[in-house]
Amino acid sequence: MSSEAGESARTWLRVLHETTYDYDAPVELAHHMAYLVPRATAVQAVRGWSLAIDPLPDEWRTAVPAAASAGLPGVPGVPATQASTDAWGNTRIVFSHARVHDRLRVRAGFDAGLRAVPAPDGEAGPAWEAVAQALRYHAGAAAQAGQLQGAVDFSLPTAYAPRDASLAALAREAFVPGRPLAGGALALMHLIHGRFTYDPQATSVGTRAPQALAARRGVCQDFAHVMIGACRSLGLAARYVSGYLLTQPAPGQPRLVGADASHAWVQVWCPVQGWLALDPTNAVAAGTDHVTLAWGRDYADVAPLRGVIRGGGLAVPRVAVTVTPLDAAAVAGDAAGPPDASGPPA
Repeated sequence: MSSEAGESARTWLRVLHETTYDYDAPVELAHHMAYLVPRATAVQAVRGWSLAIDPLPDEWRTAVPAAASAGLPGVPGVPATQASTDAWGNTRIVFSHARVHDRLRVRAGFDAGLRAVPAPDGEAGPAWEAVAQALRYHAGAAAQAGQLQGAVDFSLPTAYAPRDASLAALAREAFVPGRPLAGGALALMHLIHGRFTYDPQATSVGTRAPQALAARRGVCQDFAHVMIGACRSLGLAARYVSGYLLTQPAPGQPRLVGADASHAWVQVWCPVQGWLALDPTNAVAAGTDHVTLAWGRDYADVAPLRGVIRGGGLAVPRVAVTVTPLDAAAVAGDAAGPPDASGPPA
């Protein structure tokens, strides 16, 4: 297949993500970290990424334009000293403000081209017990760990997705003895989807998987942490994926700006099929409507925006995400990519 034909086979989505803090007291000093640069993968191409921060961070104000473009590849306009790659290969950007301000707006935009991938085969691959055994630590097994492509790191417990007896009990309902790992992962996804109620008021950003399991309510972050914690409680490897989801409006209704949201799903390691991308919130395999930002052990590794401030009082962020499909004409004619994120709010 030619590269041109390969590009035409992609589904292109335009993403705009804006976070605004209106502080009820002046902020005197602030340090922030953002995971807002989407990953380029075998199934996801990225073009036209841009980032606008208001007020302009201190480093941005003093950077020479030529030096500002000398950061990581694919991070134009960000000073080289402000961008780095974390342990999982995600791009993170840090920025600071030493000037007093009472409002912060961070706006990122880009186009993502997604290729369809085969659905996970629940019958292909080894039994889950064999995979769990392979992921266990064995003295002198460094070479084996390398062959597992870093999966061992994602089998270890974390604060949000620990190993826990209640999570293990849930996992055993799906991972029955001798079942192929892929089949167990698909069954667990459907089990969580069927038992949990999507309720944005039931949990907070700090809710851990055992708490969400006890409540059987939560948001996509909670669904993902429960599935990850359940897998890890049986010794399996699973990681947290931060990104966006294209949601379809009701028939006859226009697409609402900002109606889409940041999303989270799970990837489970299968030696034969690789990382299986599963969305327990919607009980589907992640596909051409799922845009990947970053992945890590849990939410704490890849929060889109976090920071430490002095002053500010109480401020609840307002997040608006718009994901819009691009038709073939727009893809062919819009070589420049999406509009600059520094433009006016949508």
